[in-house]
Amino acid sequence: MSDELYKEIILEHWKDPHHYGILKKADIDVTEMNELCGDEIRVMVKLNQGKIEGFSFVVRGCSIAKAGGSILSDLVIGKKILDVKKITPEKFLKEIGVEFTPARTKCALLAYSTLQKAI
Repeated sequence: MSDELYKEIILEHWKDPHHYGILKKADIDVTEMNELCGDEIRVMVKLNQGKIEGFSFVVRGCSIAKAGGSILSDLVIGKKILDVKKITPEKFLKEIGVEFTPARTKCALLAYSTLQKAI
């Protein structure tokens, strides 16, 4: 895919994020902040027999942080916690498909790192 197509994907996830909002009765509910830029994310997860049954997030921050949460939600719903723990930062960034500067990489990984800390 071209860089332009990847940028469009980021913009689409920013404008219309998947699984965005408050998840009622979440088993995991954690908020983290990117100290570098001030982005803040709240990740909520509903578990069922060791699998992620539900995932939602809310973010106060940049388009990359919001898109990262949306892409992560699509990646982890329905997966076993053990399999989610095996997802490396590099693999997650590959899912996004855009190369970022080091500062923007922290934005892209905010949802990912928050979920990994929580599980």
